[in-house]
Amino acid sequence: MANIVEKIIKSHLVEGEMVPGQPIAIRIDQTLTQDATGTMAYLQFEAMGIPRVQTELSVSYIDHNTLQEGFENADDHRYLQSVAAKYGIHLSKAGNGICHQVHLERFGKPGKTLLGSDSHTPTGGGIGMIAIGAGGLDVAVAMGGGAFYLTCPRIVKVNLTGQLKPWVSAKDVILKMLEILTTKGNVGSVVEYGGEGVRALSVPERATITNMGAELGVTTSIFPSDETTKAFLKAQGREEDWSELLADPDAEYDRTIDLALGEIVPLLAQPHSPDNICPVSAIAGMKVNQVCIGSCTNSSVKDLMTVAKTLEGKHVHPEVSFVVAPGSKQVLRMISDNGALSTLIAAGARIAETACGFCIGNGMAPQTDAISIRTNNRNFEGRSGTKSAQVYLASPETAAACALKGVITDPRDLGNDTYPAIDMQEQFTIDDSLVFPPSDEPAQVKISRGPNIGDPPANEPLPDSLRGEIMLKVGDKITTDHIMPAGSRLKYRSNVPKYATFVFEPVDPTFATRCVKNKEVGTHNFVLGGMSYGQGSSREHAALCPMYLGVKAVIAKSLERIHTANLINFGILPLTFTKESDYNIIEQGDEVEIPNIRQALSAGQELNLLNETKKRAFRLKYDLSERQKNIILAGGLLNYTKAGGTES
Repeated sequence: MANIVEKIIKSHLVEGEMVPGQPIAIRIDQTLTQDATGTMAYLQFEAMGIPRVQTELSVSYIDHNTLQEGFENADDHRYLQSVAAKYGIHLSKAGNGICHQVHLERFGKPGKTLLGSDSHTPTGGGIGMIAIGAGGLDVAVAMGGGAFYLTCPRIVKVNLTGQLKPWVSAKDVILKMLEILTTKGNVGSVVEYGGEGVRALSVPERATITNMGAELGVTTSIFPSDETTKAFLKAQGREEDWSELLADPDAEYDRTIDLALGEIVPLLAQPHSPDNICPVSAIAGMKVNQVCIGSCTNSSVKDLMTVAKTLEGKHVHPEVSFVVAPGSKQVLRMISDNGALSTLIAAGARIAETACGFCIGNGMAPQTDAISIRTNNRNFEGRSGTKSAQVYLASPETAAACALKGVITDPRDLGNDTYPAIDMQEQFTIDDSLVFPPSDEPAQVKISRGPNIGDPPANEPLPDSLRGEIMLKVGDKITTDHIMPAGSRLKYRSNVPKYATFVFEPVDPTFATRCVKNKEVGTHNFVLGGMSYGQGSSREHAALCPMYLGVKAVIAKSLERIHTANLINFGILPLTFTKESDYNIIEQGDEVEIPNIRQALSAGQELNLLNETKKRAFRLKYDLSERQKNIILAGGLLNYTKAGGTES
């Protein structure tokens, strides 16, 4: 008998066997992109020469670069609209909302597979989908009808019992999971939620939990599709999209975690990692400078109605900058129609656009040394736009309490007699006027390309040997924000030569310049990393831009899933140490060589790193399927695909 994950994978399996740890390939039903990753994904799709997407549904969202500072973002958006019309893709324009919120509301279907070029695509697991974040090139291949390759996952069941107490919410559930599992060591796993406690959680609450499951480092997270799911889809006018999806009573799992909802208390993730968890009460009283409520994690009607009810008749502390960003046009219209928006404004809220905004560092940067309480999913150093800021992740309830009091406050201590329980709507406001279907006459559509939009850079096949310099040595938990900064830099994602000048800018602003000099004289560049290298966003530019700069290998203690896949897709070798302590010996600036690399990879042999500076040799290992080896040998997935799936 099967669990939910096994049922969906089995019905979509196109290659391999369902044995945990083994490579498999699955058919993808739906894809999504957002504008910060979408432009490159569609440029790559165009390069494949396929006239129309082959999926059941593909949606292009514009939700990241909506400030449109300069011409670049607006040009990208026009390109995205024209590509969508021509190639059979639905377009969700700026103003319609955050991709994950909108997809849950209007497009997600239980039992389907969804691949998205954003790491928080697992939000769809809240509605019973296998929803996976990936690099844009993987999404482009899926749009062309290709399978998605992954490691058959181990499945962890989280057995939920009881129900949440007043002032404790779904955000506290996922923060508790991060306390239990942390952000590392979970690669190759899927979290499946079950137990009688599931019935006490609405679909938006479930989506909050699966959304931030991305921070666990798992492949995805999923809830059953049950009567609660059916009610949500019916309220969205999509009851026909519902199907029941439950684990069999005797389903087996690789691990089971029992989690009593009634024992969870309001929690915070302290700087600068989502797994740095403590009870709100443990640090209550700390002065707060900014509170931001929104993001794809916590911007549903339920979330914002709860905040509005908490703030009703009150005003936020005069020294707190308070921002609220609804997750979608639907949410904004509903809180406008029912008066909650007026309540928020009266309480002192600044209303931001229905977009990613402050979560990705696009606007609302806090003051110097600020304490910022945010309901988003990541609190990496500098991600807010202010490097010295201390960002704490919290539930909407906790964030509202902090905004009122001006200090970190457990919402149970507000003195409110009644928790503002919000009933799920029987009917949501349906307005798809900012969603545009593809053209019925694609041949008549002309693709719009502004001067900031260039072709995907090419890579050459892997040479026989790699010889060059350790250009950078970094520590543990290096995120894709460290590698490719977001915020104002995002507008250059269609222009790889320009965007590549910012690679590792937060860590070492000289990195790109030094790499270019090495590349010009024909030597290769290497990066040395610690534990959990590449955690965070799915941004493939964290591999694409280093490839453009001549980086040929990343050697780390351990690497995270999506970034590893992106490195492979762009022909960069993801390597780890056979002996982890060797990391301590190798230094930045060391001259190194990996000889006979093509021959060793083809034969499945370990690699030797010859450190000419230290006059020592080190053993390196890799975890690559035969297909991944051939992609590396070909110089990346585009080369491999153009060659018909063979090494070039």
